Amino acid sequence: MKYQLGDTVLLLHSNEEGEVVEIINDKMVLVDVDGVRFPVYLDQIDFPYIKRFSEKKKMPEKKEKIYIDNIKKEKNADKYNVSTGMWLCLLPVFDKDIFDDDVVEQFKIYLLNYTSEGYQFIYQIKFKGSPDFELSNTVLPFNEFYLHDIPFEEMNDSPKFEFDFSLSDPNKKKATHFETTFKIKAKQLFQKIEEMKMKNEPTFSFMLFEKYPDKTEEVIPDYNNSFGQLYEASKIKEKLEPARSVVDLHIEKLMDNWKGLSNFEILTIQLNYFEKYYNLAVAHRQPNLIIIHGIGTGKLRDEIHEILKTKKEVRTFANQYHHDFGFGATEIFFQY
Repeated sequence: MKYQLGDTVLLLHSNEEGEVVEIINDKMVLVDVDGVRFPVYLDQIDFPYIKRFSEKKKMPEKKEKIYIDNIKKEKNADKYNVSTGMWLCLLPVFDKDIFDDDVVEQFKIYLLNYTSEGYQFIYQIKFKGSPDFELSNTVLPFNEFYLHDIPFEEMNDSPKFEFDFSLSDPNKKKATHFETTFKIKAKQLFQKIEEMKMKNEPTFSFMLFEKYPDKTEEVIPDYNNSFGQLYEASKIKEKLEPARSVVDLHIEKLMDNWKGLSNFEILTIQLNYFEKYYNLAVAHRQPNLIIIHGIGTGKLRDEIHEILKTKKEVRTFANQYHHDFGFGATEIFFQY
């Protein structure tokens, strides 16, 4: 290994200097730059000494006197302070097989908090429905948190990542907690690895949420009523977010910064929005709901149809020609 723990290295793409804090494998190391840690390939770094000695020394320029009244206030320019959401990050660790080919040996799992809030979280991973690992901790704003390692072969056992987030500093206007799950199929995993190699990137990530949700009025069932009705249902509905009769799931309608996302990440966001407005439609007891999913490859439409088949509130749904949306929308009819 060319580099050792504690070595000072130069990042070739940004011309920044950092310190090697972990040796991941024979091709990658973990580098710390001003308190921010991230993995890099060995061919993306070098020792900084050649650069230091090759730079021409400049004669010190005569500095103009600056009086106290003329000193400009410094701007807070934190280049990492860009809020894009909470992400689940997978770092593949490669090794050589008997044919000297690169193969993934395991995955290092990270939680990336690219928001201005700190969160407490409960994390659990299940394989084939059985719990395997659980962890409770806190992730700071604009920071990453290492969760654990997963052997590559276990990723074929239908892994399900489950998270329960809550704000470290509670906010009365925000939800007390937010649960989210993420599942990845073996085919999707291999696609992400190939995309990562083509882009020469060390990791790939999946969005868990873009913004932490606002607080909604809790609905308390009347368990003393045999028909399962709710106390003052009309008042409760007034406090819910308004429902929509038509929901457009085209990604450009849902978020601004979407061009860097993969097809799988876009699909996940679209399905989350579908679930949100489906639940609101049911809570407001709408008779029907139109979901605009477009035509494309039909992947989004098929995923929505599979979900609708499991919903007891759905009387029927149809993807038939509509004078406004063509064949790019599905109309859902509810029963209560």
